[in-house]
Amino acid sequence: MATGRVNPDFTLDTQGISDLGNVYYNLLEPALIEEALKRGEGTLGKGGSLYVTTGEHTGRSPNDKYVVRTPSVEDTIWWENNQPMEADKFDVLYADMVEHMKGGDYFVEDLYGGADAAHRLDVRMVTELAWHALFNRTMLRRPALTEVDHFEADYTVINCPSFKADPAKHGCRSGTVIALNFDRKLILVGGTSYAGENKKGVFTLLNYILPGKGVMAMHCSANHAPGNPVDTAIFFGLSGTGKTTLSADPDRVLIGDDEHGWSERGTFNFEGGCYAKTIDLSAEAEPEIYATTTKFGTVIENMVFDEHTKDLDFEDSSLTANMRCAYPLHYISNASETALGGHPKNIIMLTCDAFGVLPPIARLSPAQAMYHFLSGFTSKVAGTEKGITEPVPTFSTCFGAPFMPRRPEAYGNLLRDKIAKHGATCWLVNTGWTGGAYGIGSRMPIKATRNLLHSALDGSLSGVEFRKDENFGFEVPVSVPGVADILLDPRRTWADKEGYDAQAEKLVSMFSENFIQYLDYIDDDVKSAAIG
Repeated sequence: MATGRVNPDFTLDTQGISDLGNVYYNLLEPALIEEALKRGEGTLGKGGSLYVTTGEHTGRSPNDKYVVRTPSVEDTIWWENNQPMEADKFDVLYADMVEHMKGGDYFVEDLYGGADAAHRLDVRMVTELAWHALFNRTMLRRPALTEVDHFEADYTVINCPSFKADPAKHGCRSGTVIALNFDRKLILVGGTSYAGENKKGVFTLLNYILPGKGVMAMHCSANHAPGNPVDTAIFFGLSGTGKTTLSADPDRVLIGDDEHGWSERGTFNFEGGCYAKTIDLSAEAEPEIYATTTKFGTVIENMVFDEHTKDLDFEDSSLTANMRCAYPLHYISNASETALGGHPKNIIMLTCDAFGVLPPIARLSPAQAMYHFLSGFTSKVAGTEKGITEPVPTFSTCFGAPFMPRRPEAYGNLLRDKIAKHGATCWLVNTGWTGGAYGIGSRMPIKATRNLLHSALDGSLSGVEFRKDENFGFEVPVSVPGVADILLDPRRTWADKEGYDAQAEKLVSMFSENFIQYLDYIDDDVKSAAIG
């Protein structure tokens, strides 16, 4: 039986998915919460939020993600970074998943990926869990009800956690599978309840489709000056670098916190919501994000809570350190109503350097910007994973390698060309360690980082004196009002100067070794800019 609002010419039956139980089309948030509670999928939290757990998988499963190898994408997929699945194996996987779904209840949300109508992706999200439908409705962009009446999807995502793949039969690694087929315009997700696979699947689609249209797809947050979308800033950064925190500046308008495009018309958010980490979240440090955890419809994922009071424990990571909340963008008071901005005036590349070598801020030439964009450096620190006894570098190209179907140079060249055309200023900002490596030094003061960012964004930083960094060749300010001069020169913050020199040499060498893989694909100016 079908319930809800849907284009009668584009139902699951017309897509060849039939003999299901109840099918709920485009239910709104109250109904989805009711269904989730009725099915025992979660607990009603304070303010009407929904508390859920994801079981075995509390994060993405990158080793179980595949792109179907077909002639149409054979020459454009970065196969060293994307596991192939053969088309015949995918066909069997799809047939088996659809057979598994028969008799079961499913939730369908027809949504958009992309705030720019000229470049958006119309996506049908089919989910076994009601709370996944709520998550998808929160995280993607929601069409008006009148638009639903004639909605036809470009791609369909089917998420069925109860389905377990057969490695021998389906050409995958385990019972968990995420398979993307560009020819059949399908993404299949099985064997995992982690909701992030839904949004990252759509992000991966956009990361392939948009560059083919000359549109830059970016794993970044973005904001703009109040009343002035032309003054837009974007913030690239991997997990733990402060991308969400630093872009949510109360003095600027938030465009979005994770995924954006840069078209011929400017910047646009892919999403309609935010997916923020909540470990150690506090009302003092991040009041607006904290406040969303008690608002109606916010999905609280993998957090410990008091069964009686429903109070959340923001410090208890016994379920996972990757605890999160998903909330609509408009829950942030300074969020953009349009989710659109101008061409970026400033590009911020965030890194968490646990080696204590990089300065808190540096100005990059266009060639250096491409170098650091392709490098995508940050650090895992000692104690975060079993067996790690010293900082471990992570180089995730374009600050989002798991979601990049094309070769890195496709994104790097687009970024370089757009910087050249629109004159953006690029900055490298280190939110990691100062005064020593992890275990000796201390975390970069957030107040100093904010002061430096404000100076960069309001243009005042361009008027100060700069020096050339002896390790990487980029420009570092010598003195900035409101920031201690010593902080701007990492070597001075170390008591052990020789120790700093040794760490710097080690980090430079790691950058160089990582970058060898790109040398055959880049121009001479980027090669010469690699190390100063």
